Amino acid sequence: MIGRLRLKLRRRQHAKRRAGELRAPFDLAARRRVLFLAVDHPIPQSQLFGFHHYADRFRDMWDAEFREIPVDGTLDAELVKRATTICIQTNFDISDDALAAILAQIDAHNPGARRVYLDWFAPTDLRLAERVGPHVDAYVSKHVLRDRSQYGEPTFGDTTLMDHYGKAHGLDHETREFIIPKGFLKKIYVGPSFLTADFMLPKFARGRMPRGPRPADLHARIAVEGTPWYRAMRQGCAEAVSRLEGVRAVTGTGIPHARFLRELRASKMCFCPFGYGEVCWRDYEAILCGAALVKQDMSHVETAPDIFIPDETYVPVKWDMSDFEPRVRDLLADHVKRKRIARNAFEVLHDYARSDAFVAQMAPALFGDEAK
Repeated sequence: MIGRLRLKLRRRQHAKRRAGELRAPFDLAARRRVLFLAVDHPIPQSQLFGFHHYADRFRDMWDAEFREIPVDGTLDAELVKRATTICIQTNFDISDDALAAILAQIDAHNPGARRVYLDWFAPTDLRLAERVGPHVDAYVSKHVLRDRSQYGEPTFGDTTLMDHYGKAHGLDHETREFIIPKGFLKKIYVGPSFLTADFMLPKFARGRMPRGPRPADLHARIAVEGTPWYRAMRQGCAEAVSRLEGVRAVTGTGIPHARFLRELRASKMCFCPFGYGEVCWRDYEAILCGAALVKQDMSHVETAPDIFIPDETYVPVKWDMSDFEPRVRDLLADHVKRKRIARNAFEVLHDYARSDAFVAQMAPALFGDEAK
């Protein structure tokens, strides 16, 4: 109850800041002035919260201050004009005209500002590279393919996941190819993922891993409905869980988030299958709540900080789920290994959250060569 009240108060205070001081004129005495053109939704806002959480450290280390305004509609010309860096978020399906309108406003008021695109989307593809790449100096993604050479290659469907599960289940996908402009891959910076959500980052910084009994063996609430490939992938995961005889599994869907987190705190392990992208909220929620993370193999994805170190910070299973049951049963039987994996993952994110790692990670994207 205290945690929920603290979160509500934090969100109310931040909403007040976003409507007030974060729209105030820049202090022109600050050497670096960063303007965020933001999408007002919990997922893109989780990408921005870290900047505000560590604002004092950015000010102390980089003489930088932040402002945030909505990306939709007419931009505040004075804030755009005074910014030294402009960070842009957009909706996933932004039209060419809407994107051109945003860029035109920046061009009109401050063509010399450093421009950073903040990709908050789920898939690992770079579908906006061709449209955004020529207009920005840096492109920040929450996760990317470890093998960058895969970018620009045709896929059976829009994403890596669509490609694999579309082929595996004989689905009717169209082959897609997202053009990667020359030199674009050098502009990519990997930023932290859902770790920086407002309900997680402060808790990881405090560093108190939940203790107490964990009567549930496996937390595995799996929504199945969605597009054909998603439904096929998720149904396979749900069926693998249903075959676990003698394992106390938490299943089903449609519960409040607070109850969801309570369940994770009472679970020894959490199975977090892929969503529409590989990296999910639940990966970080499970670690926050002290449950050992079980997930399809993530060796093809780069994240930072890296919580996907096999059998050190998570337990990988094959994409076809063929080894799911033995992996779960082995982990359930080995409580020392299970606790070690959960603790290792928590410590990775705790060490990150309580240090200046976020500032060091994001400064090069925001400030370019002077931060390298």
